[in-house]
Amino acid sequence: MDEDDSLRQYGLHPVGANLDEVRALLTVQTRLEGRAQGDGDTALMKLCCVQLFNAGTLEDILLIWQAKSASMDAHCSIDVQLLCGSGLATTKAYLSSQHLPEAEAALQQLLRCEAADDFEDFSVESRSALYAAYYAP
Repeated sequence: MDEDDSLRQYGLHPVGANLDEVRALLTVQTRLEGRAQGDGDTALMKLCCVQLFNAGTLEDILLIWQAKSASMDAHCSIDVQLLCGSGLATTKAYLSSQHLPEAEAALQQLLRCEAADDFEDFSVESRSALYAAYYAP
């Protein structure tokens, strides 16, 4: 499956079992990209992260972080704001509560980006609209 196939099959707002399929797809692509840069499809990974962002489920934050951390290409392709489908404050609180090294790494990245004004005027709704425009046919 590529980015176009995923967009056709799941859209930007998948629900139910489709969300599980998006998570599985992202997990596979993350493993491939983590094995060797270029083995995974970073465009597809970004789309999966957008789909999960739109779902706004806290448990997806670390999955998105793992994807972003898979390689330098993935890090550049997957916007840090995609961690925050539940909102910035809620995401920071969630990561603070996890007591995992990857959660701490994600939190520190968010704090650095927030200090650099990467979250100026951020809202879930405006970011979702930006991605809708980006993926519009």
